[in-house]
Parts: sequence; C-alpha cells; structure tokens
Amino acid sequence: MNSLVGRRGFLRSSAFSAAAVGLYANEGAGSRPAMSRTLVLDGNWIRLGCPAVKSPFTLVMLADTHLFRDDARGDPFRQFSGRMAKAYNQTRHFETREPTDPERGFEEALKAAADAKASLVVLAGDIVSFPSEAAVDWVLARLRASGLPWVYTAGNHDWHYEGMDGSLEELRSTWIGRHLSPLYQGTDPMMESREVNGVRILTLDNSTHEITARQLNWFREQVATGRPLVLCVHIPLYAPVRPLGFGCGHPDWGAQSDEGYELERRVRWRKGGHTETTLAFHREVFAAPNLLGVFAGHIHRASVDVVNGLPQCVTEANATGAFLRIECLPMS
Repeated sequence: MNSLVGRRGFLRSSAFSAAAVGLYANEGAGSRPAMSRTLVLDGNWIRLGCPAVKSPFTLVMLADTHLFRDDARGDPFRQFSGRMAKAYNQTRHFETREPTDPERGFEEALKAAADAKASLVVLAGDIVSFPSEAAVDWVLARLRASGLPWVYTAGNHDWHYEGMDGSLEELRSTWIGRHLSPLYQGTDPMMESREVNGVRILTLDNSTHEITARQLNWFREQVATGRPLVLCVHIPLYAPVRPLGFGCGHPDWGAQSDEGYELERRVRWRKGGHTETTLAFHREVFAAPNLLGVFAGHIHRASVDVVNGLPQCVTEANATGAFLRIECLPMS
C-alpha cells in the first residue's frame, strides 16, 4: 500500500491514519507477523500507537536547521563555506509565514520539547550548514541548558566544506572527528540505539546516500531483537513514484542523475548507482516486522508515505521553526 500526502496536506490535515498490514519478514528478522501500529497526524503532531509500547512518551525530531554562525576559527575555510553561509540567514516560519531565522527555529523546537516533557530530542542532520565550530558550540550550549536528552546523526551539509578535496566518506570521517564529535556524546557516529519505555529509537547516518555493511548488519541485529523500533535518518528512503530527492535506495540514483555535484562542489555520486548493501538495507527496512516508522529530513518539505504498511514521515526544515512532535502510545 502506498499513500502520498503533500506539504500542505501534511501541515493542514486534521488526521492521517495508517494501520500496518501485510508486512513480509526479511532475511535478518525471520518469519514473524508484523507488529500492529497506527499513525495519526495532526499538523506536525504525530501519534504513533502500538501494543508493544509500555507507557506513553514523546520524541521531538528536528532536521535542517542550517545554522550559519561562524567565528575566527572558520577563517581558514571561508573559500569552502561561503555559499552555505548565506543560504538560510532569514526564513519564513512554517506556520505563521512571518520572518524568522535558523537560531530562533532551533530554540523554539527545544522549548516545545521541554513543554512536552520529551523523553528524547532527535537531531536528524543538517543542523549546521557546514562544520562550523562556533555553530556546534552554540548548539551544545542550548542543548545542555535545556536539560533534555538528545541523540544526533549527521546530514550531508553538517560535514561538507564545498570544494574541499576528498571523497564523501573521507570528508564525513574527517569533520565528524574534528568538529562535530561533541554532538555524539561519545556514541558511534554511524548508528546509535536509545531505548525509551520499551521502544528502541535508532539513528543511522545515511548522509552520503549510502549504507555500509557494518550499518546493515547492525540494523539486522536490531530487527532480530523483536523489540519495537523507530528509525531516524537524514535522507528519506525511496518510496515508489517519489522523485530522485528521495534518494536512499532510489533506483535512478547515481552519477548519471547527479545534477548537484557542480553547485555543491563535491565528488559525483557513485557510477553504477547504489551498492547492493544500500539496496538490501532499503528492502529490509520496508520488510522489518517490528519497525513502527521511519522519520527523516533533508527534503525541506513535509510529507508522509506508506510503503508496504510502514509509514515514513519527513519534517519541514527547522530553519523555518518546524519540527515533529511524536507521541508513542500504548494501543490495545
């Protein structure tokens, strides 16, 4: 079953409900029936119900803040940060359409998380527009002042200095190590699991559009536990009839369709398309019987897809103040 809801429908609809039916077991999960779950959407408020949830809790997920703050530490990198430093200096609020900016959007999302007594804040990538130490320090100060627990996974802009030599994988590894590492709080940057009231919240880095063998094996291990799972990534997973922007697992992704590499001054996407590992990950996500939902950013447009009974929700950019409030609820 596939269902598509556009930006206006996502933001303005009174409710969207999807009950998961007819999932097939994957290689890592064995043959088990799918967990029953229901997703209801009101604006940017999601209620995700499942009998396996022990007691109610709230997640707040945000992505694409695109903070551009910098200081003298960024002087040696101006030739690489210049375009993105000017990309999101002023925006319009996703609800009121009044002028706003990325820093205000981030602070509003944290306040909403505090007001909702969120059990976890998920930072799902592109929190900064380039790996600025000043921006990372600003984020850390506000996260620590909030007292809220958080988990972070990188987006493609977080570690990318445009025009700098190196493969996507090399640049990601370099700038995670040099500037972004405090955001991970000592956890594995490529994948992390946090358990909240019996539900495992998974964050997985797909910011190069590809999945590694280590990540795939880890995901299989999570599915094999039988625990209810929620998956958060930066780049949405391909859904049928979606354009190339839904690129993780898209059959047309690759060097032949990469129209952005010159503008972004980066290495062109892989010749020959996705690796078999990435394609296997895509298949297994949409066949995982205990996965309750996928949540992503990157596109800067809110949307919902349901593929094989599994809902995937994309948030509008936090640069406009947007975020997702996800309430996980017991369901009889």
